[in-house]
Parts: sequence; structure tokens; C-alpha cells
Amino acid sequence: MAIFRLDENIRAFPPANYAESDGLLAIGGKLSPDWLEAAYGGGIFPWYSENSPRLWWSPATRFVVLPQNFHIPKSVKKIIHQEVFEIRYNTAFEELIKKCASATREPNVEGGTWIVPEMQEAYIAWHKEGYVHSIEAWHEDKLVGGLYGVSIGKMFFGESMFYTLPNASKVAFCVFAEKLFKAGFSLIDCQQETAHLARFGAAFILREKFLEYLEKNKKEQTFYLDTIIE
Repeated sequence: MAIFRLDENIRAFPPANYAESDGLLAIGGKLSPDWLEAAYGGGIFPWYSENSPRLWWSPATRFVVLPQNFHIPKSVKKIIHQEVFEIRYNTAFEELIKKCASATREPNVEGGTWIVPEMQEAYIAWHKEGYVHSIEAWHEDKLVGGLYGVSIGKMFFGESMFYTLPNASKVAFCVFAEKLFKAGFSLIDCQQETAHLARFGAAFILREKFLEYLEKNKKEQTFYLDTIIE
């Protein structure tokens, strides 16, 4: 299949299942809250480096945590019960995303971080509209770990994590995931496979199955997450 070139003046994505075998679907377009909402609502996300054009992806498999598979390891449960970290929500989003950008060196199309300045600006703007959230681990009044992600209906799309103290991001993720699933969320999309997310029950599902979950659950109240983390 061909890679689609997006017109900046027309906010329209091709179907996610038209993506190449590596998941690449389209190039171009804009990076703004309305474009991001359209992308995530179609099972698509942006991922590129600073010297790359805007690239949009929909992998053939998605690494996700389903509620029936979610598991908190005993070692993490112990740290949670010790209350080493205070978990806060949306109190330092801009600081957290910048720390994720500094910490993230996951492989991408050209190497280096994919949370480029343009990406930070777009997600900060989308955060102000209520779609993007930070889950923060604090210790002695310092932000020492956490994650941020997108909430649409009863789906949460994890974007990136960081930590400066061991286990901080793990505790933030587990406390948050438990809260989500108790509230009826259907899925946490992790996008990329990591060993510690696998320990929490993350596994691959086919894109077709992921899109089924998305179609069913994105119709729920867009800001449903706000009622959980208030």
C-alpha cells in the first residue's frame, strides 16, 4: 500500500488499516489538537524525530493492557503500600512532558527523542482542552516520575514515562491503571513494547481488534477521566 500524503488544509486521515506493514500510514498534515483528536479517534498517532517530516502510524499490532490481564507485581505493591510516592494528577503537565522528552531515547525513524518541541507544544495545548493528562509521582515535593497520555471515552493512550527515582513511574502507572479499570475503562494502549509493561499484563493484540475496542469505547463521554481523578 502507498503512504498517504496529507493536505494541511484538509483534516482527514485514511483508514488505519491502510497502513504499511511497518505501521506507517501517512506523512504531512498538522500537529494541533483538532488533528490529534481525529488521529487518535481513528487509531492513529504521530511519531517522528526533529529532522523528520510529520509521520502518522497505525501498527499492525498494539501493545495494550486489558483489565482482565492487569497485574501489579508484589514488589510494586509493597512500595505502593509504603507510600514512598505521592501520586498527583495534572498538577505539573508541562514539567512532566519536558522530563519525558529529556529521558526518552527510544528508537524511532532517525534515533533520539520523538517528543520534539512541536510535539510538546501540541500536547500541552491538547492538555489544556482536557484530553491529555499527567500522572505524577512526587517525593519530598519534587516530581520524580510519572507518565502522560490521552483519554478518549473509556480508552487511555499512554505516551511516555520518566523517572529520576527507582520505581516512581511504575508506581504511578500501577496506581493509575488500577483506578482506570475499577472505573470501567476498557484498555490502556502502551504503543511500544517494554519489559516492565509486560510485567503488568501488557500484550499484543491485532490492529483490527484494537479498532473494535476503539469504535465501541470512544463514544463514551470524552472527559470521563476527569470524574475519576478529581
